[in-house]
Parts: sequence; C-alpha cells; structure tokens
Amino acid sequence: MSPEILSALADAIARGETVALVTIVEARGSTPQRVGARMLVYADGRIVGTIGGGCYESDAFGKAREIIRSRTPQLVRYELTDDFAAETGLICGGQMQVFIEPIDPAPALYLLGAGHVGYQLGRLAPGLGFRVHVVDDREKFANRERFPEAEEIVVEDIPGWIESSELPESALVVVLTRGHRQDYDAVRALAGRRLRYVGLIGSRAKVAKLVERGLEEGLPADWLRTVHAPVGLDIGAVTPEEIAVSILAELVAVRRGKIADAAVQGLSMKWTAPALRETTPGF
Repeated sequence: MSPEILSALADAIARGETVALVTIVEARGSTPQRVGARMLVYADGRIVGTIGGGCYESDAFGKAREIIRSRTPQLVRYELTDDFAAETGLICGGQMQVFIEPIDPAPALYLLGAGHVGYQLGRLAPGLGFRVHVVDDREKFANRERFPEAEEIVVEDIPGWIESSELPESALVVVLTRGHRQDYDAVRALAGRRLRYVGLIGSRAKVAKLVERGLEEGLPADWLRTVHAPVGLDIGAVTPEEIAVSILAELVAVRRGKIADAAVQGLSMKWTAPALRETTPGF
C-alpha cells in the first residue's frame, strides 16, 4: 500500500470516518494497472490513489460510494474489451477483478443520559467494539467508577453540551435522559444534524407526543423521520439489561448495513404521528 493511501486511511480511521478501499486483486492480459493498485474513496466523493482511470475506475468509484452506505464488500470483474476501451480512451484488452471493501472504524457511541439503561449500555457496548462517550449533568451517575471503559465522560447540561459540540456524521447517539422534558431538550438540540444514528428511548405514546411538540415548534419533519424511536429492536425487553441488549442489536444492525444509516436515508419511525404524515409527503 502506498504511503499516501496508508496515511489517508489512518487519518480517516482516527476521525471515525468510513471509507472504501478499492484494490485490484487479479489482472490478466493488457490492463492499465497491476495487481495491488489501490484507490481510497470517501463518502463525499474524494479519492486518493488510482486503479488506472477510465470508465471502469468511474464504475468502481460509484460502487465504492454505495458500499460505504451498505457496509457490504463486493468483488467486481471487468472485461476490458475493445468497446470498453473505446469508451475510456485506453488501449487494453485484459480482464481485472477489483475488491471493494468498507473500512469501518470503531464507531463512536454517545449516551445522552447515564441512568439505568445508559449504565448497562456502557457495560456492554465496549465489548462489541463501540467507543463510548457518556454525557449527563449528574456526577453521581456520570463517573469513571460506573463507566470504567468509556472513552469520554462529560458532566454537563446535555442540551448545552450538544450545542457546543461538533459531533461527527459517523456518530451514533442514544437519547435516554431521566425524563420527558430532558429528552425533548436533547432532541431539540440535535435537530437537523446529519448523524449516522439517533435513537430515542420511550413508549410509542411518549415519542409521538414529543414529535408532535417538535413539529409545533418548527423542528424539521424530514430530520424527525430519521430518528429511531422507540429505540432498539422489538424483542419484548423489560429490564434495563434487556433494553440495552435491544438497543445494541439495533446499533449492530446499523453498523453492519442491515438497517440504513439515518444520515443516508430517512427512516420511517416505529409509531404513527398524523401531524408528521401531513407535514412530510410520502411518509
């Protein structure tokens, strides 16, 4: 791997940014690049390196951006026929296989609330490869004794912390404060931000009321549609431990591409809200 691509890949991992690595794994006949040539593709369309240019590189580039979204690797075969070469302006007649793989760093999980469910998430999430950040305004809940494996523990007013922080687009955020009002304040502070995942704990009735209020106060309907609420997969969870498992199952599904990222595709929420349906055509 070239130093340029290695450095760019290390920087992306350090930022928590998912990228796709495109590698020529087989080349036969006349091809513009040899086995081992690589190209790094970012979600925003930037590239580092090349696999030879032309239409096949453009095609691989498009597939790489899709793979960043789906987190599913793909092996692609290209036949560099005369027709294909004519389109690219290249003189070649070989075959290539290109492996396109997502490079997905350990995701940052922000727990907005350090109560019973937050505590259980803080215990379980690091073992599944999540980098845990805990935010709560109560030091007796948000402390190193309760969250020994957390990467960061913040004792501040949650909405104030959100407003002063630049959360990365790759962030996974779970809102689970100690009350309805605090949950709403956190959601309002997050509203409009492009994030990989936002989950909100609570019953369907509570969530519906919170969103109705948000619409009345002008929170963007299209953003509200991306919120996973009630948070977690429906496994009949009752205890804090079970609820944490249901949330982590949903987070793993998002990480592995089984559930689309909120930042990429608006998701229907798990409840019915007439006002949101009226506000958002096609919901």
